[in-house]
Amino acid sequence: MTAQDARTRYWRANLRLVAVCLGIWFTVSFGFGILLVEPLNQIQIFGFDLGFWFAQQGSILCFVVLIFYYAWRMNRLDREHGVDED
Repeated sequence: MTAQDARTRYWRANLRLVAVCLGIWFTVSFGFGILLVEPLNQIQIFGFDLGFWFAQQGSILCFVVLIFYYAWRMNRLDREHGVDED
């Protein structure tokens, strides 16, 4: 495998990870917070409608979790492709 092939594989893996994270965030923030708000509002969590909770808190918490997941997964990806900082 050439160096260019290795860089291409690394970059594709990175883009795939970013796409998955953005897809999850979009689903939680736009899908649950806007599109599915009425059905989710039928469910109560700590006295709040679940649709309201996703719109106000859930998308933010999901984003923070995705940031940590992305950093952890990129560190593994870097080690797998030999471009880690260690």
